[in-house]
Order: sequence, then structure tokens, then C-alpha cells
Amino acid sequence: MTEPHEARLKRLRMRSWRRGIKEMDLILGHYSDARLDQMTSVELDLYDAMLSENDHDLYQWVSGQQPTPLQYLDLITGISAFTAEMQGTKTEPS
Repeated sequence: MTEPHEARLKRLRMRSWRRGIKEMDLILGHYSDARLDQMTSVELDLYDAMLSENDHDLYQWVSGQQPTPLQYLDLITGISAFTAEMQGTKTEPS
């Protein structure tokens, strides 16, 4: 049985806002609110997989402190750009 699209979006938003460290709650929460509705199912699959990663790793990738794994590079680059735009600064992941 497949998950209905709206239920999936709701679950992904919830997981984005309730991460474990406040920084990632804010980064992924705002990003999910703004962008999940526009993502394809393939992009949602990747986002869902990314949410299973450790918050400390995610934060280092988004902030450019550590290189981003190739499978997440485009997604993390988009999240970093979105976050920088919200903050009025530029941040690029490695």
C-alpha cells in the first residue's frame, strides 16, 4: 500500500521540523514548508532518505563545513541556498 501524497508531505514536514537539534529544525522546517509542494516524487524520495541522516552531518553539509555526499549534493546545495537567502547571506556546501 502506498502512502497518499498529502500524508507523505505532512510526514516529511513533521520530520523536518522535529529533528533533534534546533538549527536543523529551523533549516529543514522552513525549507520543507516552502519547497516540498513543488518536488517530484523522485525528489521527495531523496529528501526522505536525507532525513534519515544524522543531524550533525546534515548541519555540516548545509553549512559547508564538510563535503556533501554526491547523492545529496544538489539537494543540500538547494537547502543551503534557500537558507542563505532567508538569512540574507551566501553559503555553499562543499
